Amino acid sequence: MKHYLLAGLLALGVCPGCHTDKQLTDYVNPFLGTATLWDKEDLGYERHKKSRTWGAEVFPGASLPNAMVQLSPVTMYRSGAGYQYEDTVIFGFSHTNKGHWNLLHLPVLPVTGTVDPDDFCSGYSHDDESAAPGYYQVFLKRYEVNAELTSTLRCAYHKYTFPADEEKKLLIDITRTNNPVRGHSIHKVDDYTFAGNQDAEGNLRFYAVSNYKIKNIAAVKKDRHEVTVVEFAESKSSRPLELKIGFSFVSEANARMNLEAEMLDKPFEQVRSEANETWEQLLSKVQVEGGTEREKGIFYSCLYRSFLWPALRSDVNGEYTDEQGNVCNNGFRYYTNPSFWDDYRNKLILLGMISPDVTADVIRSITDKGEKRGGYMPTFFHGDHASTFVAGSWLRGIQAFDLKRAYRLLLNNATVPGKGGRPYLDEYIAQGWIAEKDTTNVPTWDEYKAAVTKTVEYAYDDYATALIADELGDTANRDLLMKRSENYKTLFDPTTGFWRGKIADGSWIKDFDPYYPYYAYMYREANAWQSLFFAPHDPEGMVKLYPSDAAVDAKLDSLFTEPWRNYEADNMTGFIGNYCHGNQPDHSVPYTYYFIGKQEKSQAVLDSIMNHYYDMGKEHLAYSGMDDAGEMSAWYVFNAMGIYTYSPADPEYIVSVPLFDKVRFTLDRDATFTITRKGTGKKITSITYDGQPIEGWFVTHDQLRQGKELVITTE
Repeated sequence: MKHYLLAGLLALGVCPGCHTDKQLTDYVNPFLGTATLWDKEDLGYERHKKSRTWGAEVFPGASLPNAMVQLSPVTMYRSGAGYQYEDTVIFGFSHTNKGHWNLLHLPVLPVTGTVDPDDFCSGYSHDDESAAPGYYQVFLKRYEVNAELTSTLRCAYHKYTFPADEEKKLLIDITRTNNPVRGHSIHKVDDYTFAGNQDAEGNLRFYAVSNYKIKNIAAVKKDRHEVTVVEFAESKSSRPLELKIGFSFVSEANARMNLEAEMLDKPFEQVRSEANETWEQLLSKVQVEGGTEREKGIFYSCLYRSFLWPALRSDVNGEYTDEQGNVCNNGFRYYTNPSFWDDYRNKLILLGMISPDVTADVIRSITDKGEKRGGYMPTFFHGDHASTFVAGSWLRGIQAFDLKRAYRLLLNNATVPGKGGRPYLDEYIAQGWIAEKDTTNVPTWDEYKAAVTKTVEYAYDDYATALIADELGDTANRDLLMKRSENYKTLFDPTTGFWRGKIADGSWIKDFDPYYPYYAYMYREANAWQSLFFAPHDPEGMVKLYPSDAAVDAKLDSLFTEPWRNYEADNMTGFIGNYCHGNQPDHSVPYTYYFIGKQEKSQAVLDSIMNHYYDMGKEHLAYSGMDDAGEMSAWYVFNAMGIYTYSPADPEYIVSVPLFDKVRFTLDRDATFTITRKGTGKKITSITYDGQPIEGWFVTHDQLRQGKELVITTE
């Protein structure tokens, strides 16, 4: 196991004054995060399971920022994003993706010869594979077909170069996605067009136009599986087969409309070039100087990866299918729900800093959903962090949405027990904490209440909702929720220095091992070590739960030095002691040193994480953990810039030592602020903004919007 401890961490290499004519998109490696960790030195434990650990679960295919379409290869179904770098075959190219064992609508594969629906995947080599923002290419060995893919917001462009003496065919794996397929259809529209639908986590309609005349469309079934094969007339030619597909979650007619609006009259190279330019414009919002080529590659790959989710679900005319199955048009773009438990920490704030119009429409979307699904704001997986997203966005000046409507839903989440709101809210309201089951010997993977994590996260969600109440003048609920925001203290056990579960009678859970990881017993996907120090709204009060700053210092040092006890948990990899960067729960813990006057210790940890945990494994293509929605990537982006969303509900950022000498960041209103690092040490000696000293460790969003220079001096 690699030991990346506090002492002796080397400063990262820099290359001052290096200049290049490269585009920023050239720094992006869409394969970064696609590999899986296997070796003990990377995992942090000896792997005994035959199944792979969870990787970053990201896809390498073509997409635009927050698009409807993600056009990417499928190397294995039910495997996160459908692509794992170590796999050796491709089943098709699917059109939707998140990386969370779902989606993968409408897989398509170019084939030749007789089709076997039980055996049609093709081998490939990474030597004959490439990817860039908005583009993917691979040579399919079995069929000797070179596949090139690009996309627009709602459309996919397939370009397949077949052997000239082979008849061109397309295999559509229409009965399969990562989700159960509830229904599907496909029919010929005219000599060059076919259309249909696939209903699987959304009923996706498609309208596909080919440059070859269609001869036949037929279902082919064998023992295990059924596919659809499209054959083309007079297709023995060196001219590539090109397929342009429009998509819609509303109707086939809208899929055609999207295709005609975005792609139909454009050649492949134009669509690819426009996709690259879209990404170049987004990436250019953040320009860095200094650092190594490796660091720039990780940085811009992470920035790219931060803008793939949530995904668009409305058409060019504004229509979308709502939570009740009705077709609506309310004048905004409709998006999927964010992955709140992951993304609220950092990614959703980064989204708002660069794409505030998308952020406003995402909030409109979740408000629309909440009003149509029982009066509760949507949640995701755990906690109630839409509250943080809404508060943090509004207080940063993103106000093109109805705050009162969003607040009504969030207030219901916080105060009205019921299906669709916060689980176990009645317990939380009555006693200020949630009880856990009194049991022993809980296996890691068993599902319980995750009562400790829920309690401390609800306290922070109460704080975020209180900020909105204050904005709207609802002083009674503001005061109620602010009082409840102190509930994070209710499960702190001073005898152990951990947050610890209680059973219904109020006594501590006796079967308590702070090293043992759980999926949902007491803690959510964590152990007690990884669940330390979570009160982003009250860090000073949090550290005062301990008898002294020295006690906090010792606890933190132990977190980063006490070795992982070789437990195998699929979503826990990448350890510094018991700190686990491979999952989200403790991503804000390193900053706790700030609040006991030991900022330089935080920086040692942050530097080690950035240097070791984002291009791991033998191919240097693995993250230390999951990034299916961009949180891991956004963590790197912020910390490499030298600011982080310690309390994302608050419009401010904790300042750290930037990885780069200079960062120029253009916010939504074209105000460009600059972050400059002076010195090469880990200890910050001064922070100034526009030449004026900043007291404490935080810079406000309003200050950054002034477009001045933040100078961080170190020794």
